[in-house]
Amino acid sequence: MSEIRKFKTESKRLLDLMINSIYTNREIFLRELISNASDAIDKYHYLSLTDDKLEKNKEYEILIIPDKDNRTITISDNGIGMTYDELNESLGTIAKSGSQEFIQKISNNNDEIDINIIGQFGVGFYSAFMVAKKVIVETRSPYSDKGYSFISEGEETYEINEIEKDDVGTKITLYLRSNTEDVDYDEFLEEYKIRRLVKKYSDYIRYPIKMLVSENEYDDAGNVVRTNKVWHTLNSMIPIWKKSKNEVSDEELNEFYKKKFFDYQDPLVSIYLNVEGQLTYSALIFIPKKPPFNLYSERYEKGLELYSKGVFIMEKCKELVPDYLRFIRGLVDSSDLPLNISREMLQHTKDIEKIANNLEKKVLSRLENMLKNEREKYIEFFENYGVNIKFGVYDQFGAKRDLLKDLLIFKTTNCDHYVTLAEYVEKMPENQQYIYYAQGKNKQTVLAMPQMDLIKKQGFDVLVLTDDVDEFALNMLEKYQDKPFKNITQGELDLLDQEEKEHIAKLEEEKKDLISKLKEILTGKIDDVKLSRRLVDSPVCLVSGEGVSLEMEKVISSLPHNEKVTATKILEINPNHELFKALETVYQNSPDELEMYADVLYSQALLMEGFTLENPMDFANKLSKLIIKSTK
Repeated sequence: MSEIRKFKTESKRLLDLMINSIYTNREIFLRELISNASDAIDKYHYLSLTDDKLEKNKEYEILIIPDKDNRTITISDNGIGMTYDELNESLGTIAKSGSQEFIQKISNNNDEIDINIIGQFGVGFYSAFMVAKKVIVETRSPYSDKGYSFISEGEETYEINEIEKDDVGTKITLYLRSNTEDVDYDEFLEEYKIRRLVKKYSDYIRYPIKMLVSENEYDDAGNVVRTNKVWHTLNSMIPIWKKSKNEVSDEELNEFYKKKFFDYQDPLVSIYLNVEGQLTYSALIFIPKKPPFNLYSERYEKGLELYSKGVFIMEKCKELVPDYLRFIRGLVDSSDLPLNISREMLQHTKDIEKIANNLEKKVLSRLENMLKNEREKYIEFFENYGVNIKFGVYDQFGAKRDLLKDLLIFKTTNCDHYVTLAEYVEKMPENQQYIYYAQGKNKQTVLAMPQMDLIKKQGFDVLVLTDDVDEFALNMLEKYQDKPFKNITQGELDLLDQEEKEHIAKLEEEKKDLISKLKEILTGKIDDVKLSRRLVDSPVCLVSGEGVSLEMEKVISSLPHNEKVTATKILEINPNHELFKALETVYQNSPDELEMYADVLYSQALLMEGFTLENPMDFANKLSKLIIKSTK
């Protein structure tokens, strides 16, 4: 029996779309054909459990035979095979269903298409035409005493023949296209290439994938005396994440991680998940000991490897990882995920969202446990990835702040170790209203800040912020356990008693002419001049009003393409310092020189806050004049 069937009018266009548009990598043809073979074996095994006609305890296998002489590659399996009707329905579906509606769906590539569409329309099989000019399928079902072949060149017709086939299963032979200037199709006949593709895409298919390879025998002199053809198993078959957690040692996990993700160090954290229920999946999550050098570059791609039933689908599934956890490595394997028509682009689904949310919770739970029970290890984590956690607090208008606030740790001015916000609040004296913080390079830098004068005198502890994102995160939190956060360089500290407040207010009234003159001299540079209510030993400092702080201004100004953002700058002078008395003397005796003193004072305050002077030469000249004047 032999018959030639004609594809419908739209079938050629449909094949062109699949070959040229949907599939972006030619090499995935092998993944698709191996996956189809695995599915066929799955079906045979499932039916054999209840059907006595089918062989029990069969040794399943998928065979690959490259033939360089004839430029063919053959993939065969001993799965369920196909009857005549099934052959037409499976591989001939394009002839039956090449409708304009379906073409529109895959042309747009926007609609969610269930995984069953792949089999229904034979798309996986037709990926073979990316590398083959002709494909022959030979198959036999256990429910038929005859075998059948399907022959197609991807054109307008296909041919079905009745054939003699003793064994049950399917064999697909691909006749490779001729090489072009751009594409070397012969590479798919090379053993090393086939090994690499199986390792990359199908390493965890649960049936052995074997390839017929050449092995040489040598004599004592090292000469080849015989070349044998032998079968080599190419895949690992059992993924480590499919094993029971009790079967996998820490050493095995560490070795898997290092080999899989090309790291020479063991991971800092390993998370092993096997979830069963309405949504079934396995996952392995790792936190590297050290972040990659490009973690914060635009070129860095977050994401986890994605598998479906052990078949590699995607290297970086970014939908599985929130931005603030971009440093995690790992993989997810699920058979419940719908894939788009080519299996190359995962549709946005609720299932992916559910998996992502669960993975996020598991990672945070592990970090919380580490913070509580393995403090030194958590500190190591935080020193490498704390910026990411702080970013997570700030990102998306603080959507995750309640999840992450208890993972924050800081150095403080009163101790040498890290503390959590809860630990800080617990040690606050009763008369302390705020959680104080200051931005600085380190603890010593913050302790040397003039704004620390009164804070130190009161004995209050101050969080030391060392990362640019820190203040943005704390501003997003606003408060912790009803204790507001307070920047010691911003606004009023309100730490003086009533008598001291009245004394400063009286002085301001008495010295209002001098203060007004200083403000006039520094117009355009500062917004106000005040007598300080926070300085004790230091002569002067720069603070900001409410809103944007001095540190925020520096951070935002350093960003590329930023909008101009400035803090309200207030120059505070210590009324009890000798410098203020010197200013009074200059104002009374040499008012023309006050401008020079005011500029030097302002520049001094700017430098202490880490700002760059607009005219350092002018500052140096004025400072020199003052030094010379003081020696006369």
